[in-house]
Amino acid sequence: MPSVAIVTDSVADLPPHVAEEFGITVVPLVVRFGTDVYRDGLDLNPDQFYGKLKTSKILPATSVPSPATFADAYDKLAEKTNEIVFISVTSKLSATYQVALQSIGLMKKQCRVEVVDSQWAVMAQGFIAIAAAKAAQAGASLNEVLDVARQTVHRVDMRAAFDTLEYLERGGRIGKAQAFLGSLLKVNPVIGMKDGEVHPYARERSRPKAIDHLYNFAASFGKVEGLAVEYATDLDEANRLVQRLHSKYPQVPIYLSRSSPVIGTHTGPGLILVNVFGNRQAAA
Repeated sequence: MPSVAIVTDSVADLPPHVAEEFGITVVPLVVRFGTDVYRDGLDLNPDQFYGKLKTSKILPATSVPSPATFADAYDKLAEKTNEIVFISVTSKLSATYQVALQSIGLMKKQCRVEVVDSQWAVMAQGFIAIAAAKAAQAGASLNEVLDVARQTVHRVDMRAAFDTLEYLERGGRIGKAQAFLGSLLKVNPVIGMKDGEVHPYARERSRPKAIDHLYNFAASFGKVEGLAVEYATDLDEANRLVQRLHSKYPQVPIYLSRSSPVIGTHTGPGLILVNVFGNRQAAA
């Protein structure tokens, strides 16, 4: 394995084959339905989760893994390497960053661990982990991997379309998109992230217009190195967006990702989003 091991959390929504391809270790966050506790993506897959979300009278909640969980993941990697970089979900939406940092002190093995606050979530965060992993595979030093990760933080962006913001509001992650609540019109809100927090961008009158917004956002980039479309329950809708983006960017790899139970807890079943890794040409 590379001299620098890359770790991220399950909020990054990395498809399993992508994490495996780039040698990225994923630490799962926790989803709870009452007293039932599940490790994100391991004990509860998206199909099971969205099924429970529709039928359960108990609303799910999420939490950060225990410090021991992180320490154990670090220790296992420390058997093969002396250096680890953890790419965390934004610290403004989760305590993951702080716990990942504190867990270093619980390690049983000697290993340098650096924790990077991605300031993002979903595959925007995932692209940062991929960039770090590619650098590590190319033989970069730990400091060089950190530089790549921190530079990539400013080269990713995302937009998400919802059919409701009630899940974001209920989970306390709504941020400045609070301004979208209470509208008398039936709208499809489009949100993104800014400075590590949820930020409102548009209110579209229909689902197709919301999807158009996502497409136009991705098309506004001058140089695109990677794209990712994520969905909660509507695979056909996601595939149609992938095909549109492929027509626009035929040479760019496009990942299709399923939003994890942790993400679904805060977004609901109507989520679709696009993530871009590249250089912005014009504002969206």
